[in-house]
Amino acid sequence: MASSPAQLLANLHGLILDMDGVLWEGDRPLPGMPEFLSFLRAEEIRIILATNNASLTPESYVQKLARMGAEVRREEIITSATATAEYLKSIARPGEKIFIIGEEGLTRAIEEAGLPMAEPDDLHAAYVVCGMDRGLTWQKLANATIYLRGGARFIGTNPDLTFPTERGIAHGNGAVLAALTAASGVKPTIIGKPFPSLFQMALLKMGIPKARVASLGDRLETDILGARKVGIHSILVLTGISSRKELRHSKIKPTLVVEDLPSLQRAWLLSRGRRNG
Repeated sequence: MASSPAQLLANLHGLILDMDGVLWEGDRPLPGMPEFLSFLRAEEIRIILATNNASLTPESYVQKLARMGAEVRREEIITSATATAEYLKSIARPGEKIFIIGEEGLTRAIEEAGLPMAEPDDLHAAYVVCGMDRGLTWQKLANATIYLRGGARFIGTNPDLTFPTERGIAHGNGAVLAALTAASGVKPTIIGKPFPSLFQMALLKMGIPKARVASLGDRLETDILGARKVGIHSILVLTGISSRKELRHSKIKPTLVVEDLPSLQRAWLLSRGRRNG
């Protein structure tokens, strides 16, 4: 690892960015977000936006960022939904049906992978896949529980217990996974961070040595722990879930801690021997 924050930043050529709590809260961009992404472009830092949120398609994220004044390409975005679809494509047998709890990002990824989806009145499903679903109903939970108790394999797009919104911290997909585990006795296989899939996909796209790549995120237990698991640097930004208090009591330690994106941009400029403005 780098001996100092300045040395870390000066040597970085790639950044894997989380989105919720890092770039925005709900539909509100966090301060300095468009400027920070423009700064990374100017510095020729390769970026991959990798999110545990499976609710939106990559195209939807491109459009959301455009509305906030930032330009990102489709190929620079990886979601836990696209990673989950790739995983299922590698293990599912022909004709095996998948029951989905989730939104457009997950259903579209499963469709594009050519995998058949179970209908609500089907008696059996081979897989239950659960991602964030703001239209979650008792019936969806009931169907998932019945399939799981009937032998379906359980896949979770991500383990996040909470989710940052404009109004405050709400429940995340991990809370729903816990409810289904309690009802069925089946524990899910998790695809998203802190597990390696998203990071490995990002590193493959970048083609940059691990020593010159960092993960930028707001969660110790996913963004920071996941970076440690794959052997890259990590930067914790304090605009989302994890706080300094939590950091003090956690065994998970990032390489660098910053208050927000503008402070990270200033530190990065100074590491390269320049002043901002």
